[in-house]
Amino acid sequence: MQLIDWPLHQVVGGIQTTRLGGYSNRSYASLNLGFHVEDDPQDVLVNHQVLSNFLPSPAFWLDQIHSNDVIEVHTRVTQTSLQQRPKADALYTRLRNQPLAIMTADCLPILLASQDGTEVAAIHGGWRPLACNIISKTVDKFSSPNSKIMAWFGPAIGPNAFEVGKEVVNAFTAVDSSHKSDFIAQENEKYLANIFSIARRQLSHLGITQIYSDYECTYSLPEKYFSYRRDTQTGRLATLIWRK
Repeated sequence: MQLIDWPLHQVVGGIQTTRLGGYSNRSYASLNLGFHVEDDPQDVLVNHQVLSNFLPSPAFWLDQIHSNDVIEVHTRVTQTSLQQRPKADALYTRLRNQPLAIMTADCLPILLASQDGTEVAAIHGGWRPLACNIISKTVDKFSSPNSKIMAWFGPAIGPNAFEVGKEVVNAFTAVDSSHKSDFIAQENEKYLANIFSIARRQLSHLGITQIYSDYECTYSLPEKYFSYRRDTQTGRLATLIWRK
């Protein structure tokens, strides 16, 4: 487990999991948190129990569908509601001590919080959600001015490993032509995409400039992170945020 490294520690809690410290085996070793990846469900359940020891209450989880749908969480999660996972790719809440969870294995986890810690959000930053303006739709949930919102990026596939086709470039440049600089053309007619740069650009255009990250690449750190692009059959990481 890694604590989120940004200036909001006093008012906002945050955790980024790694692949270490769990009970799964084989390609899922060891802290796989995804029930949908053909891992032993009992191992995944124990892994969730490990994670719960670091949380103030049960987390709100999603069935992520690579959309731009955002859910505002008004009701605290209970043990009886843990299996109810709505389809969406971002979460927002003003509730205290209600963790919001995003799962990834190369996509970019994005956390947002107001500077006073009264509003928090978690975004599954896959390329499809980002191309559909999921960041903007999530920021629209905030009452705080955009200039008073901070962002944190978790680990994701890095700019030297994320190879995409022309259709991905077109999807972003259709939204904003300046996204062209977030892609580098390759000799095989593919492109290297910088998902960190894409998200930074979108946040900056919204007036959110306080962005924190270690910019770690899931693909190039196999001992620390799961990566779908690298291994295909693999586990899932979790990124969580909550108001204290």
